[in-house]
Amino acid sequence: MSAVTRDELMAVAAARHIRDGDVLFVGTGLPMVAGYLAKATHAPNAVLVFESGVVDARPRELATGVGDFRLVGSASYRTGLAETLGMLDAGRVDLGFLGAAEVDRHGNVNSTVIGEYASPAVRLPGSGGANDIASCAKRFVIIARHDRRRFPARLSYVTTPGFLSGGAARGENGLPGGGPAGVVTDLGTFSFDAEGAMQIDTLHPGVTVEQVLAATAFPLGGADREPPQTPLPDAEEIRLLRERIDPAGVYLSRDRR
Repeated sequence: MSAVTRDELMAVAAARHIRDGDVLFVGTGLPMVAGYLAKATHAPNAVLVFESGVVDARPRELATGVGDFRLVGSASYRTGLAETLGMLDAGRVDLGFLGAAEVDRHGNVNSTVIGEYASPAVRLPGSGGANDIASCAKRFVIIARHDRRRFPARLSYVTTPGFLSGGAARGENGLPGGGPAGVVTDLGTFSFDAEGAMQIDTLHPGVTVEQVLAATAFPLGGADREPPQTPLPDAEEIRLLRERIDPAGVYLSRDRR
């Protein structure tokens, strides 16, 4: 078996957040790969829900997006966007995955603009279903590349709520969901302490605390100790990723080490 890539390690780390029986709100990219992997291994009863209206998808091939018709054939049923977002509002979604242009110390996410809102350096797609997921799902996990630009001290814009200002802020603002359960990056895995502040859980092989701190523009808990290494994928997980789930490398780059 060739060396495990960072993409593969991120997909496996994300999949480990999925519990058997979870109702999982799935997006395109690594979240989709993680959902497929979890169903093929430790969480066969996880229910994959796509915002396009596909519920309990059991696809045989990797879809290229949430609207791909390959998701429909084996699904339990097909509905619409309003109904799947309604599952979030009703508290029926256990876990969602989010990407991010920026993530702050409390797991708040920006996917709207970089720079000043009125005259941004970059205008991004916006919330989509991310705000619904973060506000209403029982927990959510952020998946992102790790650098200081993406993990700034202050977001250019708060598109999606994490723990807001920390502490009891989510509850005080009436958000029903449980907030961010973790962050998975190409450097390590992270969680949140009792005050809703991000902390280091594990580091990927070859990554140091110093590298993570240099790539993060806010303080990180757990930096005063030597974090454990992220558990490597086992041989079956790698086989599934490379031979069954994403053999063409659509989402899992073979070059990222």
